[in-house]
Amino acid sequence: MKAKTHPFEAARLAALRAYDILDTPAEKDFDDIVSLASQICETPISVVNFIDEGRQWFKAETGLGVRETPLETSLCAHVILEDEFVEIPDTQADPRMCDNPLCLTDPGLRFYAGALLKSKDGFPIGTLCVLDNKPRTLTPLQRDTLRILAAQVMTQLDLRAYIAIEKTLRSEIDHRVKNSLQVVGAFVSLEKNATQDKDARSSLDRVAQHVNTVAALHDHLTVAGQSERLDLQSYLDRVVALNDQALPANITIAGDFEPLSVLPREAAILGTIVNELVANAYKHSLSHAPGTISLVGRRLPATGYRLTCTDDAKLLAVAKASSGRVGLGLQILRASVRQLGGTMSADQDDTGYCTRIKLQFAGE
Repeated sequence: MKAKTHPFEAARLAALRAYDILDTPAEKDFDDIVSLASQICETPISVVNFIDEGRQWFKAETGLGVRETPLETSLCAHVILEDEFVEIPDTQADPRMCDNPLCLTDPGLRFYAGALLKSKDGFPIGTLCVLDNKPRTLTPLQRDTLRILAAQVMTQLDLRAYIAIEKTLRSEIDHRVKNSLQVVGAFVSLEKNATQDKDARSSLDRVAQHVNTVAALHDHLTVAGQSERLDLQSYLDRVVALNDQALPANITIAGDFEPLSVLPREAAILGTIVNELVANAYKHSLSHAPGTISLVGRRLPATGYRLTCTDDAKLLAVAKASSGRVGLGLQILRASVRQLGGTMSADQDDTGYCTRIKLQFAGE
């Protein structure tokens, strides 16, 4: 006989489709489960199946060779109306299945045992079941195994559902962060245009550059998806490009960075260091004459990294040697270097100024 419709069929189907599992390709995680169930229960057939509207669809199967069958001949369509676990020693002796053509053929499906797959809301969406071509019964260990493996199927489905929700939330957060950074950037620009104070404009320039660097880091993390690390080379190339756009046309920034996989926090700190190196070079030397700022990053043993910043402004030595006050930019630079367990040194000659920074990143 054909199985009755579940009393909460609409909600049950909604729970099933929320997992977005129907018509997906075969996957090893589920194939391994049906293979193990078949071996432990000593049956030739085992399936992970979902009862859809009008069909029974198999996510994984062994011993059948098909991915779906009509609902009219589905044994599991009866089982989802029952308890957590159903065992039918002889299908021809069961009134629900004795006239089922799948049970009457030779060899037919004469034995059935299945554990329900239930959504978090308690709706039965399918079963993990084993079948045989002869009547039989399972041992207590085999029944327990089938229940445990069914729970593992639902764990897989629930984890995938959580990941899908997380991706949606992350996409929304990414969108809002991007909008917020744009608003902050616009506000900083308005404030800068509204003031004539040279020091205030310089400070607002620094704030704007930091906002741009954070935005660049955010873009890299968005592209990286779920990765917990990002490539330092591509990120610093972006930071250098942003700084280059912000400086006058007669000043050039050149970057040459070796790749290194780092944590987002580490990349953010190093982005701040690059910003401050560029800002200090421009403020104390290159604002007086055109020139080039060169930034070079090289890998060191044991996840170390050496960053060198040089410029070719001959006025730099005079400008910096005459200043005994430690400005905000230098304080930020030193604090950032300390956060990465680094050291900093500087020297100058007739051709310009050079800052050397050694940093230590967390390992892979």
